[in-house]
Amino acid sequence: MGRALIIGAGGVASVVVHKCVQNWEVFEEICIASRTKSKCDALKEKLDGGKTKITTAKVDADNVDELIALINDYKPDIVINVALPYQDLTIMDACLATKTHYLDTANYEPLDTAKFEYSWQWAYRERFEKAGITAILGCGFDPGVTGVFSAYALKHYFDEIHYIDILDANAGDHGYPFATNFNPEINIREVTAKGSYIENGEWIETEPMEIKRVYNFPEIGDKDMYLLHHEELESLALNITGIKRIRFFMTFSQNYLTHLKVLENVGMTSIEPIEYEGQQIVPLQFLKAILPDPASLGPRTKGKTNIGCICQGVKDGKPVQYYVYNVCDHEECYKEVGSQAISYTTGVPAMIGAMMLLQGKWKKPGVYNVEEFDPDPFMEALNKWGLPWKESFAPDLVE
Repeated sequence: MGRALIIGAGGVASVVVHKCVQNWEVFEEICIASRTKSKCDALKEKLDGGKTKITTAKVDADNVDELIALINDYKPDIVINVALPYQDLTIMDACLATKTHYLDTANYEPLDTAKFEYSWQWAYRERFEKAGITAILGCGFDPGVTGVFSAYALKHYFDEIHYIDILDANAGDHGYPFATNFNPEINIREVTAKGSYIENGEWIETEPMEIKRVYNFPEIGDKDMYLLHHEELESLALNITGIKRIRFFMTFSQNYLTHLKVLENVGMTSIEPIEYEGQQIVPLQFLKAILPDPASLGPRTKGKTNIGCICQGVKDGKPVQYYVYNVCDHEECYKEVGSQAISYTTGVPAMIGAMMLLQGKWKKPGVYNVEEFDPDPFMEALNKWGLPWKESFAPDLVE
């Protein structure tokens, strides 16, 4: 059994807490910590009474000294970071200072620029190794499960994987004219940034949403999807043998894109501060404050998600095509944990990754992306803990 400090109290954190409580044999104790302690207390009140002991704490994840004090006081075996990506480095600094294992679901990105890469966190490798602690990066679904899917494919079905297309489809309908399914600030920064993919070891950059394809997703049907930059491309291109090209596509409705374009045209998606009535505000942060909270979408959202990887390569000199994916139902997720599928598909893998570390299956000093570990126990756990996967050896390929 272990003790986990969960930093964050949003939609994903709620799923992590629910799943840790379900998995009481591994998570004997958890502490939920956030700048807004009332949110932590509400989660505790909802789930108290089970076999997992739950406590709460107030902490500013931007403040390394506060984080260190909390970690020293609670003495967790692992810190599960489901706060904002801007706070990854302060939390990693606190874990280093206290020699505590670390896990997150998204790579660090600076607050003042839409730059998504692993360089800042990979720079911690030697220090984590010397401290004898493990950092697991990007253990949500994408990044996260998509990396495990790729490692599993390579281990069992390929000698080399030459092409990977990661496809992320959300066919859920929440009924709002415009809302984002996860943190609006992160979502909109990601979508409005330039797209890119890796081919023959080089980054190829595209204009935002420039490349569109239509794909017939199992259990969902035909959906418009657009090529985006996504952080797991960077790590998978290094860690999966034989890669020639790797791309990431995400689906968006025309309604979403129309609203986003209008907001862009009037400057509401900008991350450059402006002065308003004597105060400095960031337009995107203001927009986040007035959009529906993703954590509130659960009871309204109907439909399914489909996220997976299409791999092409060779085994014993013969070509192989392989598709591995998960389909998740928004309404079923809400019945189980009170959250929609976007939070669920991120929170469940975070719990599983923490479990892998606490059980010693994914535990070695240093900083790692998920595809650098043995995928088999994680894949088995996905089936057990709510994200069963399916596979096909005759998939439709992306043009």
